[in-house]
Amino acid sequence: MSATAAALPAPTPVARLAWLDALRGIGALAVVAEHLLPWFLPALRPYWFNLGVYGILVFFLVSGYIIPTSLERHGDVRAFWISRFFRLYPLYLAVIVLVLALAWWVPVREAVPRDGSAVAAHATMLLDVVSVGGVADTMWTLSYEMVFYLLVTALFLTGGHGRSGLLAMLFAAGAVVVGLVAPGAVLGGGWPAYVSCAVFVVGLAGVLLGRLRTAAACVLGLMAVVLLVLSSRVPWLGTAVLAVMFAGTAIHRWERGNGGLWPVAVTAALVGISPLWAIESGWWWVQADVWFTTIALAGATFAGGMALRGRRLPRLLVWFGLISYSLYLVHHPLLKYFVEVTGDLRRAEVPRQVAMAVLAVALVVGASALTYRYVERPMQEMGRRVSRRCRSGLQGGPEGGLQGGGDAGVAGQGAGHHGVLGHEEGQVPDRVRDHVGQGEPLR
Repeated sequence: MSATAAALPAPTPVARLAWLDALRGIGALAVVAEHLLPWFLPALRPYWFNLGVYGILVFFLVSGYIIPTSLERHGDVRAFWISRFFRLYPLYLAVIVLVLALAWWVPVREAVPRDGSAVAAHATMLLDVVSVGGVADTMWTLSYEMVFYLLVTALFLTGGHGRSGLLAMLFAAGAVVVGLVAPGAVLGGGWPAYVSCAVFVVGLAGVLLGRLRTAAACVLGLMAVVLLVLSSRVPWLGTAVLAVMFAGTAIHRWERGNGGLWPVAVTAALVGISPLWAIESGWWWVQADVWFTTIALAGATFAGGMALRGRRLPRLLVWFGLISYSLYLVHHPLLKYFVEVTGDLRRAEVPRQVAMAVLAVALVVGASALTYRYVERPMQEMGRRVSRRCRSGLQGGPEGGLQGGGDAGVAGQGAGHHGVLGHEEGQVPDRVRDHVGQGEPLR
């Protein structure tokens, strides 16, 4: 163990939970502000860095930090995927139903295809990596969470999960190269969505049921990388996102004395230059000064959270992190509906803008608290019950355990106590809008 890592205090599970949720709270509020300010208080929007990109970088670092090690500590890919499904899909499907139900009033965005490819892409959450828009603007980041889960599962089952620093640098270098050669998605049309949906369903069935589990996970991981590079709407950006997530994992390994920080520094430098000469770029938020500042602020925020992880943190900020997934998925549709009622506020008097902004924030936070309480939390509890039933049923079976013939685990990694897997290991990164209109071209 390195002297630096050894000197770090070992945080308690509660302290770790608090600082991670606090970081998510910061990320969630940044993304809400990114969408709120242009519609309600445009004069206050900063342009020396991008609030939304800052927020999602913080979230991706948090996911990268905790997801792989959660899987390693749990030692069971079946339980991991059951947790993911019950953690992500219920609220995701509820928001889809809401947006479709109100499409007669506020139409579904034009970026969503009006055919079966949209259904296939939404079913897998691989929206952005098959160049399909989500019915809610912010859903695109779930694509990269899903790609990361698929890759981490394959790496875990093949024993490659310890090379996070190398993977971070490879993806970061790949982002630079892809940006130089790729003008956009190479694989076009709706067929990537259909094919990936079929492979996703069959492959995950193999992972969950234990039939050729490692082979199925490897196919899914390979598919994820191919889609990331060849059919993403902005391939260099998706590749850079994976680099950031693996950098988060590398930070965790450094903290535990299993690696150095130099791969993280190399990754940050490569991600920093990735859009500078990219064919597909030119948006204000990837200009060198804005991009560098945004990356530096996100890194500093994550480092600050780590430095404070053993201390008492503001309870309100931790609570915002707790409901951050709801904030992420719910806030943008609600802001659209709010503006539809109030009309364009961008040229309204400042007192009216402030009053409407406060009211909109109260609506979004209140609705997010309710969806967390009545959708997220009950479904997470159900997921834990399902996982326990599967474990108890299979442990008594003829194969003597969850691993179904030894294919699903890594030697020496049991399913020990997991203080963070339940509700915070996979809260997805919040992110900025992905529509191009209104002079805000994020994509």
